[in-house]
Amino acid sequence: MPVELITIPCLTDNYAFVIHDAATGQTALVDVPEAAPIQAALDQRGWTLSDILLTHHHDDHVQGLEALRGNARVIGARADAHRLPRLDTEVADGDTLTVCGRDVHVMDVSGHTIGHVAFHMVDEKLLFTADSLMAMGCGRLFEGTPAQMWDSMQKLRALPRDTTVCSGHEYTTTNARFALSLEPDNKAIISRTEATKTARENGRATVPSLLSLECETNPFLRADDPVLAKAIDMADAQPAEIFTEIRARRDRF
Repeated sequence: MPVELITIPCLTDNYAFVIHDAATGQTALVDVPEAAPIQAALDQRGWTLSDILLTHHHDDHVQGLEALRGNARVIGARADAHRLPRLDTEVADGDTLTVCGRDVHVMDVSGHTIGHVAFHMVDEKLLFTADSLMAMGCGRLFEGTPAQMWDSMQKLRALPRDTTVCSGHEYTTTNARFALSLEPDNKAIISRTEATKTARENGRATVPSLLSLECETNPFLRADDPVLAKAIDMADAQPAEIFTEIRARRDRF
């Protein structure tokens, strides 16, 4: 039986994700932007948290933790432990955890911050990326370098294309406009932009998204695509240089 995934809007534009396994009765949470809407979702279903996974230390991903901690096991990156809330389990790149009776692989995806991790539920094809890979974008580089983030993007891109990407924010509308500014004639980007507009007008989230769609329309996964390189007049540049340029353009957008 597959796990149940609940996407919970928090704060202004954050998302938290609740994972529930009916067979074991266990329930996990990825990131805690705000306690109240998460607790309401748990209460509605009669679920109690067994695990809380933290992707990185920023307040808008951890500030609701203490109100929800209870007896849950709190999991986060060893490299980030000095600035995360108290952890019960510290993890690093390449580790495998058991959460809700399922294997969860830990991936270091530094760039937005140093020590940012993603959690990959392999058999369920669920990937929790927070502020590394986003819908049609990637996180601003507050601590890492463009080269680090490009390396992280390649690691995530290498996963199976039918993976569902659960990212941390509803930024897709702006990210789509930026992608169109780079490639105004890209039919896949035009189509996704229109779909995003329709979804938001009808109050629907644009997260999660399929990795296959991100690989097709997310410029930050396509820094080695000759079509994108030509579109931004960098046909002779290396992928890391192209990634650096598009990240800088996004920062100014």
